[in-house]
Amino acid sequence: MRVLGIEGTAWCASAALYDSETDSVVIESDAYAPDSGGIHPREAAEHMRQAVPAVVETILDDSDGDVDAVAFSRGPGLGPCLRIVGSAARALAQTLDVPLVGVNHMVAHLEIGRHRSGFSAPVCLNASGANAHVLAYRNGRYRVLGETMDTGVGNALDKFTRHVGWSHPGGPKVEARAKDGEYTDLPYVVKGMDFSFSGIMSAAKQAYDDGTPVEDVCRGLEETVFAMLAEVSERALSLTGRDELVLGGGVAQNDRLRGMLETMCEQRGADFFAPEPRFLRDNAGMIAVLGEKMARAGDTVAIEDSAIDSNFRPDEVPVTWREPEPPARPDSDVLQGAEATVTFADDHVTKARLPKRYRHGSLDARLRRDRTVLEARLTSEARRHGVPTPLVWDVDVPESTLTLQRVGDTDLRDALTEERVRDVGRHLATTHGAGFVHGDPTTRNVRVSEVGEDDRTFLIDFGLGYYTDDVEDYAMDCHVFEQSLAGTADDPEPLTEAFEAAYGEAGDASVLDQLREIEGRGRYQ
Repeated sequence: MRVLGIEGTAWCASAALYDSETDSVVIESDAYAPDSGGIHPREAAEHMRQAVPAVVETILDDSDGDVDAVAFSRGPGLGPCLRIVGSAARALAQTLDVPLVGVNHMVAHLEIGRHRSGFSAPVCLNASGANAHVLAYRNGRYRVLGETMDTGVGNALDKFTRHVGWSHPGGPKVEARAKDGEYTDLPYVVKGMDFSFSGIMSAAKQAYDDGTPVEDVCRGLEETVFAMLAEVSERALSLTGRDELVLGGGVAQNDRLRGMLETMCEQRGADFFAPEPRFLRDNAGMIAVLGEKMARAGDTVAIEDSAIDSNFRPDEVPVTWREPEPPARPDSDVLQGAEATVTFADDHVTKARLPKRYRHGSLDARLRRDRTVLEARLTSEARRHGVPTPLVWDVDVPESTLTLQRVGDTDLRDALTEERVRDVGRHLATTHGAGFVHGDPTTRNVRVSEVGEDDRTFLIDFGLGYYTDDVEDYAMDCHVFEQSLAGTADDPEPLTEAFEAAYGEAGDASVLDQLREIEGRGRYQ
């Protein structure tokens, strides 16, 4: 099958031809470059109007008119640009009398990595200008396990570079300057598998204004922002039990980010893959490749139903071209978690936060020390308020090691029931009422007993927790747990309803109201 793909979500007008028989991809692109500042939607649309016909004509000449389907980027992206691409794709499909395929741009970024790597069930990190998220495939859809709560990673870097007077795009300029800089400490914001860049960018601008050399600020930005992305990727690998990671998006061209992810995967025994640069920046090759898979599965769209969707979430896409598969499960007396190596004994566990080679040494030492202290303190604090948690038997702060009581028989992830999820709702309401959050309440950080009559639900791993009286922080705790349900449960909706019902009965109803607001804030809403 030969599929012609058209891409034009924001800045790059692109067309490509994919031949599945030879697995070859020919790409023709014409990128929009603003004279100053970031992308201007009107100018970008005008560029698309002029460039799309030209790149399509070049690919048609190469194809000799032998095309079996036309695929186009349906969203997410800038509405004016998407409409031009959609119109071109509809006209071309009708002229050639071939099926039309509407492709989710973000899923294409991820599927091209899976296609080129040959991985079967990877966790996917997308790091692009307007987006940043981590996903895993489960039960017929890509599930968003974590995402930026404010801006995409590329746009975040652009905000800093515009502040210092550099032209678009800013990412390559940050990368070049960072190579000559010294590490500068900046805020590190990870909440479960979600993250935020706005505070980091504000601190970076302030550091520059205060006279810190721009090279040092750029080094601090790379070390902090990319370490956050590597950490949430590792958390997603741990949560899902997967051992493959693919990287996509334009920012994925950054050598430091790729190096961090490769080192993280090597340290935990996982495989890592990032496609060649032409498939990382916005391109029609990935649209054509995924379009071929969708067309072969019969996943085409009628002209009258092919409207663009500028807010098209990747988890809204029914994945028709793959078979659902169960996630892998680790089976060992030594568990490599996202943050630590856990060794199990008869009645206790030893949890060691070993150095993360992908992180800058100063940043890594600070995170390991602070999280070890907080985990010990908040685990005991929760227990004093009636929440089942392990007893803390020993704390070695210099070595970032804890010895804890061994609790439960299995992770909640592997024994999900509505009653156990209700327990989590009540436990989180209790900790919030006591003035602190868990920080990472996933289905891997809840242990359950299944033997005998002692069917209890324990909260463990408070390393990302902290004291707070802000309803936003409490709601974010709930959001993290519900995202983990979506990523690990076959049917998460009844479990989510049970969790919220129990939380509402035991806690503050305004937290659930704030949870609705957070859900609408995600980048893909």
